[in-house]
Amino acid sequence: MEKKIAVIRGDGIGPEIVGQALKVLDAVAVKYGHRFIYEDVLMGGAAIDAYGDPLPPEMLSKCRRSDSVLLGAVGGPKWNDVPGDKRPEKGLLRLRAGLEVFSNNRPAKIWKQLANASPLKPAIVEKGIDFIIVRELTGGIYFGEHKTESVNGEQVSTDILKYSESEIARIGRIGFETAAKRRKKLCSVEKSNVLDSSRLWKKVMHKLAEEYPEVELSDMLVDNCAMQIVKDPSQFDVIVTENMFGDILSDEASMITGSIGMIPSSSLGSGTCGLYEPIHGSAPDIAGQDIANPIGTILAAAMMLRFSFDMPKEADDIENAVSKTLDLGFRTGDIMPKGENGLTLCGCSKMGEEIIKNIG
Repeated sequence: MEKKIAVIRGDGIGPEIVGQALKVLDAVAVKYGHRFIYEDVLMGGAAIDAYGDPLPPEMLSKCRRSDSVLLGAVGGPKWNDVPGDKRPEKGLLRLRAGLEVFSNNRPAKIWKQLANASPLKPAIVEKGIDFIIVRELTGGIYFGEHKTESVNGEQVSTDILKYSESEIARIGRIGFETAAKRRKKLCSVEKSNVLDSSRLWKKVMHKLAEEYPEVELSDMLVDNCAMQIVKDPSQFDVIVTENMFGDILSDEASMITGSIGMIPSSSLGSGTCGLYEPIHGSAPDIAGQDIANPIGTILAAAMMLRFSFDMPKEADDIENAVSKTLDLGFRTGDIMPKGENGLTLCGCSKMGEEIIKNIG
């Protein structure tokens, strides 16, 4: 099978971690007889330096013509003083809009080899952490009207939280379909005791549930969900929620797994072309030192194979190779416990090499 992948190496550690992910994809391609064609795309700070624009139209066109997009990370202090509409992060927002992706899917999984890195009590971690947060990405308060005005002699700011039935239904379907492929449990998170938008959210989700009788739907208020994620994360399979709630909960969930360097994410729309990236930033302070953890990006590539290219065996191979490499004791600095004997500290490129060795 042949697939074209738009590759955004990005800024900071982006080129290093993406480079290792591409090597892993190449190993998978050799094993299964696939052909992955990579087309480099500039976005973020690199694009600002080259074009004065965080995402030039021709770069967006390359992404739209691809079968999927693999992204490292963008941004850094070098571009802090550029105008707001030219900041590296604006390129990411325009990319999401241009690809028409509206669902951000972020796994929260504790690898058994890293269980002692979680800040949660061992008794909680032992029950297991393996769930996905499906976050609506292009609506809600982040995309509503924002204004600040003078009222009776003082500044008053307003941010509008708005959702339509169709917006809720399309992200709801992603939630149900994701749960149907996992343990068939979906938790819909909202604030229906206070917000009209959440009451509509709950109504639409329950109507959708009729189409997915095999999936068990539950409702949870967002404040309770934030507590339950640290009290008993094993209860969750798939969480679906609106934009702001998902932004906050997914960051909380990433911390209970021990290291953000291990976590991938995907952004999907109604088609198969998606945006795949690790959740961490560009870490400019360690760029170019070959010490970054590439596993989040490598696992993002595995998600691309699974969800966009319908290659579940290939994705399993990558995930199993990561697990075996951790079993063998290889650790980058961010996942290396202090005073631990019997483990091998390695850099970005060495971690990639060891994972490739373990692709069975």
